[in-house]
Amino acid sequence: MDYILSILIFFPFFAAFVGFLVNSNSIRVYGIITTFIEFVISIIMYINFDSHNPNMQFLQNIPIIPSYGINYIVGIDGISLFLVIMTTFMTMVSLIALSERKALKNLIITVLFLEMTMIGVFVALDAVIFYLFWELSLIPMLYIIGAWGGKLRIYASIKFFLYTFFGSLIMLVGMLYLGYVYYQTTGNWSFNIQDWNMLILPFDLQLWLFIAFFAGFAVKVPMFPFHTWLPYAHGQAPTIGSVILAAVLLKMGTYGFVRFSLPLFPDASSFFVIPIAILALIAIIYTAMVAYAQEDMKQVIAYSSVSHMGVIILGIFALNVEGISGSIFLMISHGIVSGGLFLLVGVIYERRHTKLISEFGGLATVMPKYATIFAFILMGSIGLPLTIGFIGEFLSLLGFFRTSPTLALLAGLTIILGAVYMLVMYKKSFFGEITKEENKKLIDLNKKELTALIPLVTLIIFFGVYPKPILEPANYAVSKMVKIMHAKVLDDDTAVKIVNVNSIGVQK
Repeated sequence: MDYILSILIFFPFFAAFVGFLVNSNSIRVYGIITTFIEFVISIIMYINFDSHNPNMQFLQNIPIIPSYGINYIVGIDGISLFLVIMTTFMTMVSLIALSERKALKNLIITVLFLEMTMIGVFVALDAVIFYLFWELSLIPMLYIIGAWGGKLRIYASIKFFLYTFFGSLIMLVGMLYLGYVYYQTTGNWSFNIQDWNMLILPFDLQLWLFIAFFAGFAVKVPMFPFHTWLPYAHGQAPTIGSVILAAVLLKMGTYGFVRFSLPLFPDASSFFVIPIAILALIAIIYTAMVAYAQEDMKQVIAYSSVSHMGVIILGIFALNVEGISGSIFLMISHGIVSGGLFLLVGVIYERRHTKLISEFGGLATVMPKYATIFAFILMGSIGLPLTIGFIGEFLSLLGFFRTSPTLALLAGLTIILGAVYMLVMYKKSFFGEITKEENKKLIDLNKKELTALIPLVTLIIFFGVYPKPILEPANYAVSKMVKIMHAKVLDDDTAVKIVNVNSIGVQK
């Protein structure tokens, strides 16, 4: 088990190279088998994971440039565990449902490269390695949108790249400076996140470093007002690009806040709680209203993603166990639900070559299976109790209620807007008379599409009823992180110090 994380990272990487040798007629099956094996490896990792252990597990440390403290360090805890599993699962599902025919081999190979970078982000414990995987993930997604997207694909892909790349450059400056601060304090270079967690930084330095990291993470989430690249990216990306973008890539930003910003800069995180909460509330309200006004089904879901990510941000900056654990659960929930919704839009687009809501109506009559599955996933999106969406939203808002009851109540009320625009879209698309002749001849879901969608519906119901498998390991890891934050906040000295956080544990 010592090397299982490296296997998870590099198996799709080597499989992608082998894919160049695979016959074009067999490449789809090859991609599905590869991602299935990757998913099975992640399940083996989960089986061997100790859910009650708050520390990093499956650690591996290989020196790269030891004189500057740059090492290949990977590990996983309850915060990143299910993000890795969700990555392998959603990549597999997206390939099962894949309907693209243009340059199929290139697309599948690109997706396998992308899978490597996404898993690398979630398991990297060296800031330089984390940054490399973070930046490398831009390239395959840029290619997916630019090569297989819609009419405005070049504009959308370049806008996506520029926003995320320049935000990441500012974050890189912060990372390099923090490595220098560690060197000035200890006499040794280190970019190990666990070493950085032992630093107690003065408040002013925390503020500047928090802003530097915020630039990278906020654009990736994306938070208001950095969200404008996302609707273009989703609108122009092929279905598989939208699924992976919504399910996994956006979570890299929220994960970065949890892994870096909170434990490294606890005082700055506390200082910026209200401004960030206001930005999150604006995102929830504003993008919900924009989603309601959309005529394109895919754009409704794209703007809903920004709105739901705002709730995740509220949970993270609750700065307590309930809120942060809820935000982690909501990351998983949003990944499954939004990925499923984009798959469903891809299904109807494949049949009608349009995503305009006005072009549909009465779909439940001709596509009952499609309408039923859409209803289940939509209920998960609006947070219906006993679905996966409810647990994360409830815990995130509960956690933030302890920080600011007024803002939490406002956020809870505005989440109702999500139910409004989703149910209105569903009503217009699936009920009423069939006004378009083309819709009368639509074929319901086939076996391939059912194979991809039924597992998503199963997870939406299962984790809505029984969230313990995700929440238990997350709670232990988050509890330790919150204790580290509190231990560092208690120090009022303005000098940089080192504190022993390795001894902080969580009682079982």
